[in-house]
Amino acid sequence: MDEHGSGPSLRPVVVRVAGLNLAYFGIEIAVALAIGSVALLADSLDFLEDAAINLLIFAGLGWSLRNRARLGTALAFILLVPAIGAAWAAYEKVADMTPPAPLPLTLTGIGALLVNLACALMLARHREGSGSLTRAAYLSARNDVAANIAIILAGLATAVTLSPWPDLVVGLGIAVLNADSAVDILKAAHAERRAAAEARA
Repeated sequence: MDEHGSGPSLRPVVVRVAGLNLAYFGIEIAVALAIGSVALLADSLDFLEDAAINLLIFAGLGWSLRNRARLGTALAFILLVPAIGAAWAAYEKVADMTPPAPLPLTLTGIGALLVNLACALMLARHREGSGSLTRAAYLSARNDVAANIAIILAGLATAVTLSPWPDLVVGLGIAVLNADSAVDILKAAHAERRAAAEARA
């Protein structure tokens, strides 16, 4: 694959993934605000960020290694948005330690898991195809699957304990996952910049 190669088959995939993420963002943030869930709020922002990442990838397909590296760096910082949002929501939650309703928390987590599994499967075969760009989308979808399983478990734990802590801990965990992915994408973008420099040499 040359430096511009990214596979035309990736274009419709990232558009579908962006559409799914945008649609579920609307559902999840509505439930998060209704029940006061930090985990769902963090995850809903993650869906919005995933939609943005995939649309940016669509725009960047076919770019040179150097320009893809620049876009990859930008995507890494976009991944930090849900982390910041989750941290802020957790800070506010400490002032009002009312647990979220466990049933909608669990059911919304199950729905999010199904959406993200579908997205991760669609992106898996392309994850090494365009360096930091598709790696950003794949890592984000993969992290979301792990986060959604944690949300489901938090819902079950909340039902048993009637405590706000499971939701709070999972929300902060989602923030950490996104921060870790941002570091991975920055590394991939750095590798692309190095490859572009070697190609010009």
